[in-house]
Amino acid sequence: MSNSGKKKPPLVAEKRYDASKPAAKKPSKPSKPKTAAKPAARKKAPAKKRATTPPKKKRNPVIAFFAGIFGWIWRLIWGITWRFTTVIIMIIGLAVLYFYSTLPEATALVDGRTRGSVTLLDRNNQVFAWRGDQFGGIITADTVSPELKNAVIATEDKRFYRHFGVSPRGIAGAIRINLSEGRGPLSGHGGSTITQQTAKLLCFGTEFDPNSGMTEAEYEAGCRRGSLTRKAKEAVYAMAMEAKYSKDEILTIYLNRAYLGAGARGFEAAAQRYFGKSANEVNAAEAAMLAGLLTAPSRFAPTNNLQRSQNRANVIVGLMEDQGYLDATEAQYARANPAQLSQAAEARAGGYFADWVMDSGPSFLTRDTTEDVIIRTTFDQRIQTAAETALKHVFDTKVSEGSKAQAAIVIMSADGAVRAMVGGRKTKVSGAFNRATQALRQTGSSFKPFVYAAALDLGWSPNDLILDGPLTMNIPGSGAWSPKNYSRKFFGEVTLTESLAKSLNTSTVRLSEAAGRENVRTVANDFGVEGDLALGPALALGVSESTLIDLTGAYAGILNGGSSVDPFGIMELRLQGDNTPISGQDGGIGERVISQNAAGHLIYMMNQVILQGTGGRANLGERPVAGKTGTTQAARDAWFVGFTADYVAGVWMGYDDNTPLTGVTGGGLPAEIWRETMVRTHEGLPITQLPMIVPQAKPKPAPVAQNQGRKTKSTENVILELLGGILGGN
Repeated sequence: MSNSGKKKPPLVAEKRYDASKPAAKKPSKPSKPKTAAKPAARKKAPAKKRATTPPKKKRNPVIAFFAGIFGWIWRLIWGITWRFTTVIIMIIGLAVLYFYSTLPEATALVDGRTRGSVTLLDRNNQVFAWRGDQFGGIITADTVSPELKNAVIATEDKRFYRHFGVSPRGIAGAIRINLSEGRGPLSGHGGSTITQQTAKLLCFGTEFDPNSGMTEAEYEAGCRRGSLTRKAKEAVYAMAMEAKYSKDEILTIYLNRAYLGAGARGFEAAAQRYFGKSANEVNAAEAAMLAGLLTAPSRFAPTNNLQRSQNRANVIVGLMEDQGYLDATEAQYARANPAQLSQAAEARAGGYFADWVMDSGPSFLTRDTTEDVIIRTTFDQRIQTAAETALKHVFDTKVSEGSKAQAAIVIMSADGAVRAMVGGRKTKVSGAFNRATQALRQTGSSFKPFVYAAALDLGWSPNDLILDGPLTMNIPGSGAWSPKNYSRKFFGEVTLTESLAKSLNTSTVRLSEAAGRENVRTVANDFGVEGDLALGPALALGVSESTLIDLTGAYAGILNGGSSVDPFGIMELRLQGDNTPISGQDGGIGERVISQNAAGHLIYMMNQVILQGTGGRANLGERPVAGKTGTTQAARDAWFVGFTADYVAGVWMGYDDNTPLTGVTGGGLPAEIWRETMVRTHEGLPITQLPMIVPQAKPKPAPVAQNQGRKTKSTENVILELLGGILGGN
């Protein structure tokens, strides 16, 4: 009763209860959204519990067991892996730091040669040959031709400026290619970056030690080994280089150290060798050819096979086009105008000559040099071409196809300066057997001028008479010896000029015995025929051996007036970069051997060999020529050596195994080779008269009166002529 006056609380309470009851009874009533939202909120909490807890209750115990084991293994592997990886990274970091500390300045690494080089210049100061590894000078990534820089990057490492020294994508791609081609993962394509290749070129900082017991070739082979250990070291060293040097410095080292065939180290040397220009001047086609050499320098060297090298260059042009370094027009132009060799590289002139110079010069400045040497020589490329062309012409037109016969040519001036040299039919060679300087062969009748030189120097005249008739001599230990003429005929009394012109044997032997064998031997030796000369009377017929260059040099002594010459090819030696020569030579003329008068008469007699004797095929028409043919027993060797007023040339022909020539004498093919050579050599030169002395014509005196009146003739000569008269029926 006391609460009867308070109406609001009961009313609120009644409404609250009234509101709850209908909500329970009619939950779907749309007029009360609040009561409908609350039940929805209550249902969300149990739904979350069903999403997390039920799988644990329903998991299969077997699956749960194995899941636990695998989880434990994974956690174990992960724990080991990240710790192992951390250790490996630390080791690599320490290795990179170590190699980083050992790397010198980049400029100290550009020249990769361990030996010196020799550059050979001709008489006109033009390069015609190289020996040893050439280094053309330092080029940099900034100074090299942009086309060459782009060609190298397009060929070897298109991501060069984006990686850290190692390209995982490149390695993976290389492994994939190797496996697809049936090779091992590390065989074939290596996926190496330019930085890795540079590390290999540097041999990871290990320099060649000549005292190590291994050769330079073995050292370089060791640096190129591709084992897994070496690959790992290569990668570490490459990363150290990336930390030490800029990209352009690494590229500079690579451009200067890469071997590009034909003895060229670095792109500057290669550009000079193949194209006769600097690496900063090469065009796109030339750049592509040089870049193509990196894969296989010897195989793709244009001096070995120009067409193969050009085909390889076209592939590089395609890569440059694909990577945007060349547009379609530039690429098409490069393909349509492929790189061509320079004249010196194309001809590779003077292979035999260059080898001879390297062998004849001081070893410490030629074949064993540790310096870069420049040698100015007597070589004449025009005359060399003349000799090679002449030899090929005669063999192509007058020698049976498939013949194995060989030939050699030497051309020199009267002072002994060698102008050209062909050591065999295969002229584009280096290091081959040189038949002009190394082959000792019997000289045959080409030795006879020294017999007549000795006699003329003793006072005989070209018009003096000598008997050509049957002759038999008793050789101690050998018995009777009876020389015969090539024609099997005898001509009776003949002048010395006729005897030499017709290359008569019996008269020449008589003259040799009259002048004295020792005198003949001395004259030949002093003129430069240094072989082991025969001691018996057969000396006069050329049974002794000589090299072509020595015999040609001896004839040069006759041309220059009777003084000996020492054939030479080196005019000046100097170190690269120095203007002062280390040594030099202006000529090879030595001491006088015979009088100038005797030499002049002998030149006249040798001229008659061409005009009326065995050397007719060597006639040059209006240009005076002197020379002598030579054919040995059984025609195993055939010679022609002769001269004009300008040049002396010698030709030898024969087989390396001493097989007799068929139908060949010195007056045949050798004389024709000589003529073809000299015609080409003298193109454009004015006609100059020979320094010969024509003897005064006089009646032929009786032999007895002649013998009595010549004080210079020995008693042996008188006795021999009397004996000859008896034997010859005179």
